[in-house]
Amino acid sequence: MSFISLLLLRSTTNSFNTTTNIRFFSAATAAASSTPQRTPSLITLVNDEQDPKHITEKTVRRLAAAKKFEWIEEILEEQNKYPNMSKEGFVARIINLYGRAGMFENAQKVFDEMPQRNCKRTVLSFNALLNACVNSKKFDLVEGIFEELPGKLSIEPDIASYNTLIKGLCGKGSLSEAVDLIDEIENKGLKPDHFSYNLLLHESYTKGNFEQGEEIWRRMVEKNVGRDIRSYNARLLGLALVMKSEEMPDVFTFTALVRGCAGEGKVDEAKMWYKELEKNGFRPMKLIFSSLLPAMCKAGDLESAFELCKEIFTKRLLVDGAIMQGVVDELVKGSKREEAEEIVELAKKNDYLQFEQRVSSQE
Repeated sequence: MSFISLLLLRSTTNSFNTTTNIRFFSAATAAASSTPQRTPSLITLVNDEQDPKHITEKTVRRLAAAKKFEWIEEILEEQNKYPNMSKEGFVARIINLYGRAGMFENAQKVFDEMPQRNCKRTVLSFNALLNACVNSKKFDLVEGIFEELPGKLSIEPDIASYNTLIKGLCGKGSLSEAVDLIDEIENKGLKPDHFSYNLLLHESYTKGNFEQGEEIWRRMVEKNVGRDIRSYNARLLGLALVMKSEEMPDVFTFTALVRGCAGEGKVDEAKMWYKELEKNGFRPMKLIFSSLLPAMCKAGDLESAFELCKEIFTKRLLVDGAIMQGVVDELVKGSKREEAEEIVELAKKNDYLQFEQRVSSQE
C-alpha cells in the first residue's frame, strides 16, 4: 500500500464515585436501548449520592450520543436549587456542559439568568459561553457574541477568548479573518500562544493552504512561540498533502512521521509509518529508534520493541546504546527476561555497534 493510500486511510459541584458511575452509566445504557420498561430518573441517582460532585463531560457526551437531551436538561437544571449557582465557576461549568451536549440555547439561557442569581458575569463565564457556542457548532453566532457582550458587560476578552473566536472562525471557513486576529490580539497587548497558532496551522495545512501554513509557521519562529507535537503533526500533514500529486516522500518525511506519532503516544500509527518507510526502500535513521523504541515500551508493546531490536542487529542499523538498554530493562520489568538476555547476547556478538548491554538482577 502506498504512502498516499495510507494517508487517505470534566465539575458541576454535584462527583460520582465508582459505584455511582456504574449505576449511572447502566441507566444511561438502558435508556438508549429499546427496552420499553421505565428507567428510574437520573436525578434520583444523582441526589442519592453522598458526594455528587462530578457530572462529567463523558456522561454528558454519552447521553448526547444517545440523544437523551431531556435527561441532560433534567440533570443540569436540577443544579439550580444549589447555592453554588451564585458562584460563577459553578455556572460556567453548567454552561460548558450544555455546550458539550450541543445544547447552546440552554447554555445561553443559563448565562442570561446569571444576574437573577446574583452571579456576576466576567470573562470566565463569557469564555464558557463562547466555548458552548463553538462546541455546539453555532459558528455563525460566535463572532456576534464576541463583538456584542464585552462592551455591554464591561468584560475584557483574554487570550482564551480570542483562541475560541479563532476556532469559531475556522469552523465556519473564515481562515483569513482568523489569521487577521493575530494582529488584533497583539494590538490589544495580548500575546498569541501556541494554541492560537496551532488552530491556524491545522486549518491551513488540512485545507490545502500550505503557503498560508508556512507563513504562520515562520511567524511562530520569529515570535519564539514554542512548537509542540500538534504543530509538527499539522505541518507534516500539510507536507503529505502537497506530495499527494508528486508521490515523492523521502526518508526524512517518514522519519518525522514516525517520530511525530511516537511522541504523541500513537504507537500503532508510528509502526505503520515505519513499515511504510521500509517498503519504500529507505534505510531507517538512527534518530528514529530514539523515539519509536521508548514509545513502544511506554505503551507496553514489549513484543514489538523486542522484535525491532532484533531487526536492528540483523540489518546492522544504528541505535544509541542507552535506548537499547532501556528496552532490555523494560523487558526484565515485564517478566521477559529471556528476551532481554537475547538482546544482550546479540549486542555482544555484533561487530559494528560498540556498546555493552546488561540484564538487571531484579525484575
